[in-house]
Amino acid sequence: MMSESLQDLLTAVAAGELAPDRALLKIQSLGYESIDEFAKIDLSRQQRTGFPEVIWGLGKTPAQIVRIIEVMRRQQSVVMATRITPAVFAELQQQIPDLIYYQMAQICALTPPQVSPLHPGKITILTAGTADLPVAEEAACTATLCGFEVVRLWDVGVAGIHRLLSNRHVIDDADVLIVVAGMEGALPSVVAGLADCPVIAVPTSIGYGASFGGIAPLLTMLNSCAAGVGVVNIDNGFGAAILAGQILRSAAKIGSKSQSANLK
Repeated sequence: MMSESLQDLLTAVAAGELAPDRALLKIQSLGYESIDEFAKIDLSRQQRTGFPEVIWGLGKTPAQIVRIIEVMRRQQSVVMATRITPAVFAELQQQIPDLIYYQMAQICALTPPQVSPLHPGKITILTAGTADLPVAEEAACTATLCGFEVVRLWDVGVAGIHRLLSNRHVIDDADVLIVVAGMEGALPSVVAGLADCPVIAVPTSIGYGASFGGIAPLLTMLNSCAAGVGVVNIDNGFGAAILAGQILRSAAKIGSKSQSANLK
């Protein structure tokens, strides 16, 4: 079906019925590859959005994940799968020996020998406590594998605010901040009151019973009195990293357009 649609597009361009730039946009929406009946790999996602297709590991069998990785490695320089437990990774590695595992982040990946920053800007990630590290590392590994420079600052929650204030230079040097916190979720508001860049708040499911699995910090972050705070879903370190990356990519794009306009 995809090849027939592509043939129709090429025929329309050849006949002068469709402009080449419009055809390119349509072709980008056609790029996927089916794997049996269980998956359709979005091969054009990087071209459309700037970020590659990423595998969500939960709910998939190891055999399905292996098949998806094998297809994606032919198309992408970096292949990632999130929410991969150590037991699942052990099964995956038997089939894909060069697979790398980031255990704290529960991410496995196929990468080039050296992953270097490809984009300008710096994503700085803070955690309120050590228990928030798995979510923060999911964000950090995702951002790094997507080609962004990452700075980590762990365990600087409001219960000992001097720990944060003594690292004020880290906040000042950031281009985008991701702030990960459980319990009452107060840290993003404090950080946003000090920062001159966007702050992405990530509530975690860490906390006692009244935190309701992350609902309490989520509501705190949504109700922040500090301006410039965006909030992602509970434990969604991956989503926070992609949002931070989009902010930096958009800033670079605007800067490039401005520079081009000044040269005219």
